[in-house]
Amino acid sequence: MPTSELTPTESRPSEKSLPRGRSAGDQAAGDQAAAQYDPMGDELLYKEEDSLAGHDPQRLPRPEATEPLQIMWKYLIVLTIVHIVALLAFVPPFFSYLFTWSGLIAAIAGHFLFGMMGITIGYHRLLTHRGFTCPQWLEHTLAVLGMCNMQDSPARWVAIHRMHHQHSDHQPDPHSPLASLLWGHMGWVVCRHRDLDRTSHYERYVRDLLRDPFYLKLERKDGWFFVFVAHAIAVSLIGGLFGLIVSGGDWSEAGRYYLSWAVWAVAVRTVFVLHGTWSVNSLGHVFGYRNYETRDHSTNNWLVALISHGEGWHNNHHAAPRAARHGHRWYEFDMSWGVIRLFEMCGLAKNVQRPKAVSVPGKSLTP
Repeated sequence: MPTSELTPTESRPSEKSLPRGRSAGDQAAGDQAAAQYDPMGDELLYKEEDSLAGHDPQRLPRPEATEPLQIMWKYLIVLTIVHIVALLAFVPPFFSYLFTWSGLIAAIAGHFLFGMMGITIGYHRLLTHRGFTCPQWLEHTLAVLGMCNMQDSPARWVAIHRMHHQHSDHQPDPHSPLASLLWGHMGWVVCRHRDLDRTSHYERYVRDLLRDPFYLKLERKDGWFFVFVAHAIAVSLIGGLFGLIVSGGDWSEAGRYYLSWAVWAVAVRTVFVLHGTWSVNSLGHVFGYRNYETRDHSTNNWLVALISHGEGWHNNHHAAPRAARHGHRWYEFDMSWGVIRLFEMCGLAKNVQRPKAVSVPGKSLTP
């Protein structure tokens, strides 16, 4: 795929900067992009000189493109507001008014619908790594569900993650916890990464996605954020309507249910999904065990896997990035893989990538 020379004046892609339309070869282009920017391809790439054993975690600086640090205040303010609203759900004076069982159930359901279906399966295993193919309507639906988690547009998310796999725990990994655990968890989210403001970065990492006008339009004027706001309003209104029905037409109860769902099913759920995703980037490179000697510090962490629907088997994932299945041992439960298998059985998922037997010096594992 062609790349352009980076210049400070470039900006995020517009409809004029990249070709429009989706050709029959775009899936192949996506496969190429996923493989090219996941340098380990379908199997583990092990080089003795690449091993990070004994590497001092404090010696990896933040990416040069983030220096000097520039806070993205608009996003930080929105993140802060959502976190404060979520915390209100647990403050005693507010808890008794805002808590409803339906709001809690909606939050749990949303964690699976928006978090697992949107981020884990949609943004990550489908769009980033092309671990399977599916009808375009389903792909776009999963992408919309992903935008309901306030984790940026599909193209930007994919570009960052492909860049991470290309440079994992080496410069210029955008979110390695070897810079600091806080940086790897969420510091990188609120600091400007100048490379991500350049069209050439998108041409290099996500040209396959941006050939689809659907994803290209989302890069204009933060279209993804309006999707998040629209979903938040819709979920809250559903809660209010539910409250109106169960209360027999009591509008004050309808208002309470509206607020309950806004806090629990939107704010609490969004914060939980955010930190689940961020924990993969931070804790998933610091704490846990390793099945494979990858060239980074990726680990398998059961707690992270539990809250992120299988993403916590991160060392397995870095050993076989294209594989749609992340749990490689019998006890490594991966709910997202179960959903993808169900899609495959129903004919909705094809070309499902599975991990191959991997062998490294001193250790071998057959998934």
